[in-house]
Amino acid sequence: MELAPDRLAAQIADAALAPAYLIAGPETLLVLEAADAVRTRGRELGIAEREVFDLEGRDIDWAGLQASFDAPSLFSARRIVEVRLPTGKPGKEGAEVISAFCARPPDDVVLLITAGEWSKAHRGKWADAIERIGVLSVAWAIKPHELSGWVQARLRSRGLRADRDAIALLVERVEGNLLAAAQEIDKLALLADGQALDLATMQSLVADAARFDVFRLIETTLSGNATQASRMLVGLRAEGEVVAALMPMVVRNVLSTAQLARVAERGGNVAAEMKGQGIWESRQAPFKRALQRHASSARWDRFVAEASRIDRMAKGRADGDAWVALERLLLAIADASAVKLVA
Repeated sequence: MELAPDRLAAQIADAALAPAYLIAGPETLLVLEAADAVRTRGRELGIAEREVFDLEGRDIDWAGLQASFDAPSLFSARRIVEVRLPTGKPGKEGAEVISAFCARPPDDVVLLITAGEWSKAHRGKWADAIERIGVLSVAWAIKPHELSGWVQARLRSRGLRADRDAIALLVERVEGNLLAAAQEIDKLALLADGQALDLATMQSLVADAARFDVFRLIETTLSGNATQASRMLVGLRAEGEVVAALMPMVVRNVLSTAQLARVAERGGNVAAEMKGQGIWESRQAPFKRALQRHASSARWDRFVAEASRIDRMAKGRADGDAWVALERLLLAIADASAVKLVA
């Protein structure tokens, strides 16, 4: 079956897990939360074992994945086998492995596939096979006219009430960025103290222009201001931020720019691609400047691979100083002469 991410979370809240899930789309926050809902439900059902196969700029070990499907669980009756496909394309070998799994799904495996890119062109027999035995959930980009409703529903889910003007202010501030909106709403849940939010209250709680946040950091980096980006990163660290909390937005924006570079290279409509990704006109200038400095999609693929490596560092899955590596990546993006820092 096909379910929207929010309906997926509601559907599995008190139900058994299906043999397979494919969760994909450009709205990274919704993909992450839907996948987390599957993992959480798995833990509630006693599924303690989890194995991850991550593309991370190279080919997945599809033979290893097949072997994992065939091997018995070591520590629990069932396990989650997670496959991360940033491009949403498993290739011929991967499609065959996934289709074979769906033809005869093992009793002890729940297959969870997540992808950062998705369109009708990504659909294939392997995705149809997953939909027949499990769930396909696509997190389509939230359109500008839909954002107010999404924000209102998110506020309500956190026990908050806000009037129309207050919601409009929050929508304007986050500029279509769902992760930014979610973070602001989580902050409001802590600060609002149960009071209804009007325009004045919302302004006092969210309008902190002096704060160095990750969204301004990314905009500054894409715009090419290396010195300012470095200073902002220092400010974030001083405020107690951790790299792991910054990386979802860094990865998302680097992936978005990499896709824009691919569209530009093949002579496609970059403006239409930006619109399709939900990059509002007011946010497009930094992306355009970044593409002028680094026109090669291969270079952006290097940036994506490095961002993935830093994310693993931040989570303790790779060696190295994540703060130093992140600064080098941001400087390489902001200043074309510094690309060697991530070589």
